Amino acid sequence: MADHFDPGSLRQWWEKPTRPLPIVIFGAGSIVEDAHLPAYKKAGFPVVGLFDPNLEKARALAERWSIKAFASEEEALATRGVIFDLATPPASHAAILSKLPRGSFALIQKPMGSDLSGATEVLGVCRERDLKAAVNFQLRFAPMMLALRDAIARGYLGDIVDFDAWLALATPWGLWPFLKGLPRIEIAMHSIHYLDFVRGLLGNPVGVHAKTLGHPNHDVAQTRTAAILDYGPSIRCVLSVNHDHDFGRKFQACEFRICGTKGAAYLKLGVNLDYPRGEPDELWIRADGGQEWVPVALEGTWFPDAFVNRMANLQRFASGEDNELIGSVEDAWQTMALVEAAYVSSAQPATPIATLPEA
Repeated sequence: MADHFDPGSLRQWWEKPTRPLPIVIFGAGSIVEDAHLPAYKKAGFPVVGLFDPNLEKARALAERWSIKAFASEEEALATRGVIFDLATPPASHAAILSKLPRGSFALIQKPMGSDLSGATEVLGVCRERDLKAAVNFQLRFAPMMLALRDAIARGYLGDIVDFDAWLALATPWGLWPFLKGLPRIEIAMHSIHYLDFVRGLLGNPVGVHAKTLGHPNHDVAQTRTAAILDYGPSIRCVLSVNHDHDFGRKFQACEFRICGTKGAAYLKLGVNLDYPRGEPDELWIRADGGQEWVPVALEGTWFPDAFVNRMANLQRFASGEDNELIGSVEDAWQTMALVEAAYVSSAQPATPIATLPEA
């Protein structure tokens, strides 16, 4: 099969909608300016405007992007024939969703809720109001991840038997002052991306062993996590995440290794290294029967291009051009359940080790 492996033929982009619907954004935070708006401009998705309770902040951002700043939440909600994009804190999701017109299409910022209870509330609102909503777990849609999925689907790796996520980096937690005091940080805000991606790739695990903890040099709840996802006797899935490897770039890492019965893939998630400036993403594949690792020339990066692909799927689902809404609230609830299980596991004691018998 390696003779036919053409890395340039791997899919990296979601097909664009024929006639994209305009977008109304709730929120005016950094993720909107750094990812949502650049992505939508790049894709040619029209943005009607945005609303944020901080009207001054909303107007300043809207002016920089030449879009409208809604004067009130009611004005934003009254807009019809649009996609609603909730770039809001998880505690705000349910309240906003409950006010959307019935049958609306919406994209919800991750996490789906502050915890599984919050996610269940969001799910209930979406079901009750018949909202066609997806959660913005956009790592699945990064160009490198779409290419990886395509390579796996074509059989270049065989059956997946190993998944390793290894992060040893220095994350500047001070960029997000709102995190201080929150009880759940690392898994709920960061590694949730990886857990969702693994679920999209391998399905739901039967269980999880996890330990998440803080660090003396930071005053946020958790910055380090180790987790094992149980996929039975054939697949080993391990995540080692350390946001406190603050000793220079030389031995830092942010990478996945995915091994199959016939081939393997290596991915570098560049945005997390030297964040927020980041480094280029990388995807290397050693295909079935191949003797060399082959680089895949990536046409985009996780930020902001995954946001292009994420919105493209929702747009095409809204227009009937896609039959499946990837990462729907029904599916995203399963990711939240995995996150919850990881925190439960972390709070439980480890299996005790026998003590040395007395002589």
